[in-house]
Amino acid sequence: MAGIRLRDYESADAQNLNRIAVSAFDQFRDHYGDWPAMLAGLSKTSDLSASGEVIIAELQDKFAGAVAYFAPNSQKAAFFDQRWPIIRMLVVDPAFRGKGIGRALSDECIARARRDGSPVIALHTSPIMSVALPMYLKMGFVKAYDAPPIFGVAYAVYTKAL
Repeated sequence: MAGIRLRDYESADAQNLNRIAVSAFDQFRDHYGDWPAMLAGLSKTSDLSASGEVIIAELQDKFAGAVAYFAPNSQKAAFFDQRWPIIRMLVVDPAFRGKGIGRALSDECIARARRDGSPVIALHTSPIMSVALPMYLKMGFVKAYDAPPIFGVAYAVYTKAL
């Protein structure tokens, strides 16, 4: 997409990343059984940079979104095959939605999985994610199995062959 610039996370991005993670999930607040606990986790999204590669998307020189990529055999949730690279916490600022940012960030994760020589990439998402889930399906992800719910919200693992 024209004008989207992707770059690697820097520690100075923490506040913007955490703010956008919270605002991106705010529309789902009524779905989670313990929104304060979910909010506490979202407000620490920048912590993913300690173990994953966080990618920042900028549009018109503004912080527009981010995603975390976890390489094969990096530590991840137990319900994932540890050999798989995964996409985590794709978030787009609501003000920048519909501009291809989520797709650009997802494509960058797929490129990194190919760089790492993986035959597959995985993620987990929920049916409440009414924009993200159809995008992933359109990109060729298929449901592999159900994942544990998060604060009462159903999630499943999806994989894409590379």
